[in-house]
Amino acid sequence: MDLKRERFINWMITEIFEEYFKEQTNKFIKGRLIDIGCGVKPYKKMLSHLVTEHVGVDHEGTTHSKSEINLIGTAYAIPAENETFDSAICTAVLEHLEEPEAAIRECFRVLKLGGYAIYSMPFIWHVHEAPRDFYRYTKYGLQYLFEKAGFEIVEIKPLSGFIVTFLQLHIYLVNGKFNKGIIRKIKILDSYIWFCHKLGLFLNKKDKSNDWTWMYVVTARKN
Repeated sequence: MDLKRERFINWMITEIFEEYFKEQTNKFIKGRLIDIGCGVKPYKKMLSHLVTEHVGVDHEGTTHSKSEINLIGTAYAIPAENETFDSAICTAVLEHLEEPEAAIRECFRVLKLGGYAIYSMPFIWHVHEAPRDFYRYTKYGLQYLFEKAGFEIVEIKPLSGFIVTFLQLHIYLVNGKFNKGIIRKIKILDSYIWFCHKLGLFLNKKDKSNDWTWMYVVTARKN
C-alpha cells in the first residue's frame, strides 16, 4: 500500500491518536528528547516547540529513510550515557521488539530522574511489518512491564472502544477486497471508507467499551 493510501485508510485512528498524543506531550515532554525507533520522526513538527533537541535513534537495518536518525543503535542499546535525556517517546515500536522489558529498562537508563516517557502500542490489531511483529499488550501487562522496569505509571489510556476498532479493521478488510477495477475507478469504496471514518469519530466519544481498544498509550515517570 502506498503512503498516501495508507494515510487515507488510517485517517480515523490517526486523528484520535494525534489528539491525545498532543495533549500528553504538551503536559510532559520537554528539554532533550530521545525518540526510540524514530523512523522518519513523524511527530517532529508537533514537538518542536516543546523540546530543545529531538534525538532520533533507530537501527541500521531500518526499512525507513535514515535522514532523521541521529544515533544508530537499538531500543536495547541506545548509544548514550545514563540519565542523558529529559523526555522519551516510543510510538508503535514495542510490539516489534523480541524483548520489550529490556527495551523499557534501556529507556529508563537514559532518562533523567523525574523524566517522562510516552509509549504507544496496539492491543487489537492485525499482523503488520511481518515477520517482525511479536506482541499485543493489555493494560495489565503494560503496568507490569513498566513498573518492573522501575517506572511509575501516570496513565494507561485506551484510545477507543469496540466501534472504532471494528470499523478500522473493517476498512482494512474492504480496502483489501474491493480496491480494484470499476469500484476503485468511480471512488465508491473511498466514499464508503470516508463515511466509516466520520461515523467512528462521532461514535467514539460515546463508546465506553474500552476493553476493545485498538491501541494503548502509556505515560510513565522515572522516580
